[in-house]
Amino acid sequence: MGKGKLPSGVDLPLPVSSPGVTKQDRAYQAIRDAILKGLLQANDRLPATRALSKRWCVARGTLESVFERLQLEGYIVRKVGSGSHVSAIMPDSYLRAVSDGEAALNEPIEAEEVVVRQVRDYRARVGVPFVARLASPLLISPAEWAAHLQRAVATIKPEQMCNVEPQGASVLRHQIAKYLRNHRGVDCRAEQLLITNGIRHSIDLVARCVLEKDDYVCVEDPGYPAVHRIFEKAGANLLFAPIDHEGVNLRGISRSAKCRLAYVTPAHQSPLGVIMSATRRLELLDWAQRQNAWIIEDDYDSEFNYQSAPLPALKSIDSTNRVIYCGSFNQALFSNLRLGYILAPPELHHRILALWHTIGRSVGVSEQFGLAEFMRGPAFLRHIRRARKEYQILRDIVLDTLVTEAPGRYRITGEHAGFHLILWLSPDHDEEVLANGAEKLGLVLQPLRNSCHEIDLPSAFILGFAALTRTQARYAAHQLARLLIATPLA
Repeated sequence: MGKGKLPSGVDLPLPVSSPGVTKQDRAYQAIRDAILKGLLQANDRLPATRALSKRWCVARGTLESVFERLQLEGYIVRKVGSGSHVSAIMPDSYLRAVSDGEAALNEPIEAEEVVVRQVRDYRARVGVPFVARLASPLLISPAEWAAHLQRAVATIKPEQMCNVEPQGASVLRHQIAKYLRNHRGVDCRAEQLLITNGIRHSIDLVARCVLEKDDYVCVEDPGYPAVHRIFEKAGANLLFAPIDHEGVNLRGISRSAKCRLAYVTPAHQSPLGVIMSATRRLELLDWAQRQNAWIIEDDYDSEFNYQSAPLPALKSIDSTNRVIYCGSFNQALFSNLRLGYILAPPELHHRILALWHTIGRSVGVSEQFGLAEFMRGPAFLRHIRRARKEYQILRDIVLDTLVTEAPGRYRITGEHAGFHLILWLSPDHDEEVLANGAEKLGLVLQPLRNSCHEIDLPSAFILGFAALTRTQARYAAHQLARLLIATPLA
């Protein structure tokens, strides 16, 4: 395609306006769908935002935000002087699947508190720098939660107190389905959801229904150790797929292995924080289709993206119904809420529900009604906005303090979203000396290597900041900066 020539794919009109859908979302959908359907292919050049603004009658600033989002997700590449080009490479079999039918449903999963016990205790804890990878309990008052819970319980009918709906309270499932449609791009219905105790519980149910002894499960490396142990308890063997700058890389996984399942955290990889690119997402879906395997998507902290709107879930482009989407409210609200959900393909939904009945349901009806009441009005989204702003402030306090007081002694990645970031050490720093020094100061530095298996990465620490006060964050970052400066280089 010659320089300056506009591809025909973007001559398509904007999707028809619908209630609650902004022009920005419609412009994003038009370009993304053109890429997914093959109308725009790798290396095709997109028109300038100025030209597209005139054609679609959309503000140029709005289109700049759309292009930035598409670049962040890996669909396009933008370079000064050469414009914007499509970067996603589409597997042929995936394109055929999209053209043969409409995309289906299934979604996230949540990576909760990472529990790693070696010499030190790295459990996530409120107020402890830097293992504070939990929702801050200061952001939702007990009185506020109690008020919603009281209103909800007052409406419960006597029969609802003993005859619980098998999949969970329908009032809650309807609110979750609405949230997923509006905020995660997942076209689902309440009857397709199953209420659980949280993400690890959801994964355990899936593992019991899908895996047989000596099956293989593909997991991320570095990854989430608690989930790995669930798969091992189910009798599975683990295949470790390395994480690079585009997310999980399956190219080294043998096709001969009987791999039944892959577990991924595409929105904010746990723990590196990498966003899985569009190309890798499509390769993963294509792999699952060819292997006749399932994908568990753990969408554990997608609400907390500090650069742009939360990225669409992998499930939102799952045209072959291979993704099992798991989510929970333990990080959106408070960690001991213990309410989650599964959105599974029909083939698995009834099997998971039957197992859930067999082992005994344990999600309280009052908590379900209370959460539904909290989500029904503006309270839930207002809380998410408030929490996102506060976590960003805490993150910035840590980053600003370190850059001011310890310049050149580290580098940071994964700071664009979530409750933690990665602090990579200077090659001359001694990781163990730093960890010991931090312990004396009341800081807990969790080494990244504890989450690694076969991958070999430079020395780094996982820094959790969400469940700190601003004063704690500032003081802890100051202490860490002093430690980085004072620790002799190897």
